[in-house]
Amino acid sequence: MLKDLFHEFAERGVPGASVLVLREGRILHAESFGLADVEEGIPCTAQTNFRLASLTKQFTAMAILILMEGKALSLDQHLPDFFPECPSCWEQITLRHLLNHTSGLFDYEELISAGTTLPVSDADVLRLLLDRHETYFSPGSKYRYSNSGYALLALAVEIGSRTRFASFLQRHVFEPLKMRDTLAYERGISQVPHRAYGYSKRVNRFERDDQSITSSVLGDGGIYSSITDLSKWDQALYTDELVSATTRQLAFTGAIQTDRAGTEYGFGWFISQHRGLREVWHYGETAGFTTRISRFPEKQFTVLILTNRSNANIEATPHLIADRLL
Repeated sequence: MLKDLFHEFAERGVPGASVLVLREGRILHAESFGLADVEEGIPCTAQTNFRLASLTKQFTAMAILILMEGKALSLDQHLPDFFPECPSCWEQITLRHLLNHTSGLFDYEELISAGTTLPVSDADVLRLLLDRHETYFSPGSKYRYSNSGYALLALAVEIGSRTRFASFLQRHVFEPLKMRDTLAYERGISQVPHRAYGYSKRVNRFERDDQSITSSVLGDGGIYSSITDLSKWDQALYTDELVSATTRQLAFTGAIQTDRAGTEYGFGWFISQHRGLREVWHYGETAGFTTRISRFPEKQFTVLILTNRSNANIEATPHLIADRLL
């Protein structure tokens, strides 16, 4: 039914993709293409775990909302409450600003020294940012997509919960939802089951390109998951299993206009419309992986696409699928 949209992933010996389409909790379509591990010839399946890249941000935001509902922190707390050593230009930045990309913090990727070989962690992001005594703009005045903000949110989760970010997600999100194979990957601490390895195309062949210098930063993109587990996450977002409806709605409420026409940003989600239907969605791009989730809540219709290749051409695919099936 959808094979023509994924023909490039079904070619022989290439990195692949997994796609899942849900409507009202029922699976309309689930299929995997290509290879999770090209060198070993291991195919992608519904249980294959892909690096989510920036789809991780919706989980980081949920962790903050869980702590907020438990009164462990407030969205309007300022960064000095969490990072007392921060420069004065951070004094008016709140967790809310981090969540909706209006903090004005510098992009940490631009601050990494040339020649750095050791992977950067969330704590390293903080150290890099502490050396900057200015921001792009005053907090709340503009939108600028910020991986830095979500790295700091992961640290705020650790401070508010007094536990590691990965452990907090495991205990308060993944275990309750029975997302048994999903995790925030920590090299040397955890192992990814059924792991897809990432690839990038070099001339006419794919080469493994699984990690980059920023791959150890968890808050902005460090979760691995499968379409099977993400279907449980999607369905939980229609319920009060993790947080109340009032709290949950904060994530799906546009707080500011983004640099994309007709698109706002909530907490870990873009909000826009497609053919008159409200769409909440996100994309993920990192070394070796491209991912996408599009949810149409009015129809309880969701498209999940996970791929283990850089720069996969899937931006328009959720809309093509929605146009066919809705």
